[in-house]
Amino acid sequence: MIKIGMMVADRYEVLEKIGAGGMSDVYRAKDHKLNRFVAIKVLKQEFAENTEFRSKFRMEAQAAAGLMHPNIVNVYDVGEESGFSYIVMELVEGITLKKYIEKKARLSVKEAVSIAIQVGHGIEAAHKNHIIHRDIKPQNIIISKDGKVKVTDFGIAKAATSNTITSNVMGSVHYTSPEQVRGGFSDEKSDIYSLGITLFEMLTGRVPYNGETTVAVAIQHIQEPMPSPRQFVPEIPVSVEKIVLKCTQKKPDRRYQSATELIEDLKKSLISPDEDFVKLDTDEIVGVTRRVTDDEMRVIKDSLHKENEEGKRNTGEMPLKSDRRTGSMREAAPEYEEETYSRPRKSSGTNSKNGNKKSSGSKNNRNKTSAASRNSKSGRNNKKKGRSSGREKGLELITTILVVAAAIIVGVIFIYIVGNVLGLFGGNKNGDNGNTAVNTGLFNTGSSMPDVVGMTQVEAEDTLKALGLIVTVEYQFSSSAKEGTVFLSSIMEGQTVNSGDKVTIFVSSGTDGVLVPDVTGLSQAEATVKLSDPGTGAGFNVEIVKENSDTVEKGTVIRQDPAEDSRIPRGSTVTLYVSLGTETAEVSMPDLRGKDEVEAIETLVELGLDYETPAEEQYSDTYEQGQVCYQNYSPGITISTGSKIVYKVSKGLEPAVYSCHHTVSAPADYIAGTPATLTLFKMDTQEAMWSVTANDFPQEINISGIDSVPYGMLYVTYTVSTLQDVTDMAGNVTQQAVTSQKTTPGVKVQFTKVQ
Repeated sequence: MIKIGMMVADRYEVLEKIGAGGMSDVYRAKDHKLNRFVAIKVLKQEFAENTEFRSKFRMEAQAAAGLMHPNIVNVYDVGEESGFSYIVMELVEGITLKKYIEKKARLSVKEAVSIAIQVGHGIEAAHKNHIIHRDIKPQNIIISKDGKVKVTDFGIAKAATSNTITSNVMGSVHYTSPEQVRGGFSDEKSDIYSLGITLFEMLTGRVPYNGETTVAVAIQHIQEPMPSPRQFVPEIPVSVEKIVLKCTQKKPDRRYQSATELIEDLKKSLISPDEDFVKLDTDEIVGVTRRVTDDEMRVIKDSLHKENEEGKRNTGEMPLKSDRRTGSMREAAPEYEEETYSRPRKSSGTNSKNGNKKSSGSKNNRNKTSAASRNSKSGRNNKKKGRSSGREKGLELITTILVVAAAIIVGVIFIYIVGNVLGLFGGNKNGDNGNTAVNTGLFNTGSSMPDVVGMTQVEAEDTLKALGLIVTVEYQFSSSAKEGTVFLSSIMEGQTVNSGDKVTIFVSSGTDGVLVPDVTGLSQAEATVKLSDPGTGAGFNVEIVKENSDTVEKGTVIRQDPAEDSRIPRGSTVTLYVSLGTETAEVSMPDLRGKDEVEAIETLVELGLDYETPAEEQYSDTYEQGQVCYQNYSPGITISTGSKIVYKVSKGLEPAVYSCHHTVSAPADYIAGTPATLTLFKMDTQEAMWSVTANDFPQEINISGIDSVPYGMLYVTYTVSTLQDVTDMAGNVTQQAVTSQKTTPGVKVQFTKVQ
């Protein structure tokens, strides 16, 4: 058992526990050998006792240890000691991308793309080493205090998915690719799908698929069309929208085939965001809904149920933690966000009947399979045949009994429902609002669903809540029902309901709906009252989304959705985007000069600095074409985040004609009268433009008609004489003059532009 203060591997001193997750506990430690702080991830006891898992875990961790990349939380060491297995990892100071999104509501397009590029680089490095993450999600991505984006837990997901104690659907189902949901083969393109979902969340502040159960979300990954992020944030550029859609195609062969391809398009979108350059298969964009097969549904439910039953959720951890004492982020270890998986509620009545038919079909399939199996195994010994046949007959008998029992139960339910509707069981739906308890003798005591159609919303809610039901209200236009009255419910009148059941009532909002008032420019409180207060006649639900703004005061509504003067049903949700104000911090201005434009943009986004595209281009004698040659702030000065940076990109040398008029003086140690060679080379080449041998100085250089070369490099080679000690055969030492050749360092000669 690991304890604070103990030494691990005679090297790592355990200092404090800083994180805990589904698979492991994480400790801050000091590496005394290299004098640095590290994070030690220690497998929990139930995992450490599984020999197969421990072996796989060690192999995958060792493979991940070979990854050294600035966008990956590096693994330094892996081992076992005193009955526990551990991994030594890089200690990172920062917050998870999940927390960062929650903090900012949603990220700007530039920031989201820049983060995706860095995550892509980490994935690219892993894929080139044949390591697939399999659990890319915002909880597994860290943004360090210096703006670096790092992906953690490479290789660990693979070890977990290959082991029987965890589900085949790893991590959060919200980010899992369709092929992982089905329990099939996953490769590099599965990571690309998950990164696409992560990019969607960065851009919109929400995940594309949601549901009450993990099964519901998993099915959506398989059969529901991927929503466009522009449905939620219209200002997202077309290139970024299509990048998200291409990453999240249902079929892997329609996605980006490598992280390298994805990174190229992401970088291009930073420079040309509104250019439509991403190639998509149009039929996949339309996204015709495809039904989940019975086999796929079985795999999904089995895997998620298995994870729920065994309680082995692979949420993982990341090396960072918030210091509760100071409120600041400090070096720490991973804390994953765990998901609770639940099984979907079983349906009653009709669904059970369908289930009987399916069971009967399964029986027929088993009969056919058994026959085929017996034919194919005819060559095996009779003893094995008899044992197999007896087992199959026993299974068929059990199946038949279950089918008959299910049919009886369905019949009783059907008789009960019909009898209750006809009043055969003494129910008085008008006199007691259907609240009479009924006991058939076969079921637990329940209540009969009352008739709420025609009631006002308040009356219906009071009636249903008195039965312990959970009520959801939806408003819809209706030409027949009076505004504010219930015209439909999700559970039919007379059906048995139990306390805790969920029921949706549909309330009429009239024929025209309610006019949405304009609340932009109001404070959040004023806007909420104006929209939600029934006294104003609006009665809308209000959802708040907060985002930074350089122009709108903190706490003020920037915009609303739907827009003012729209007509929507009463009780509908109006989303208000409220300003957080300008979030500023002091940063040091980087030197962008000499960087290519994409690298410069990544640097600016990481520091929270703003910029404009496309950048202005200008000719430069110093920087090559495509490199940044100008910036409006000097490198090293302190500026505020959000500051607008103006940079210019070099077009290369300006086409022009130059002349050279230059006087060359004698080198300091030149011996008068001795020959010297003067050579003028073209800039950046070894081609001589002018050369002369002279016996005196100064010398004049006069050249005209120089094409597109603004300066050259001048070298002078001449003879020098030095005194050196010389020993003769008798051993006498004398000084004698020794001559040698010497060349001056290159001198830059500026030319004069003629035209």
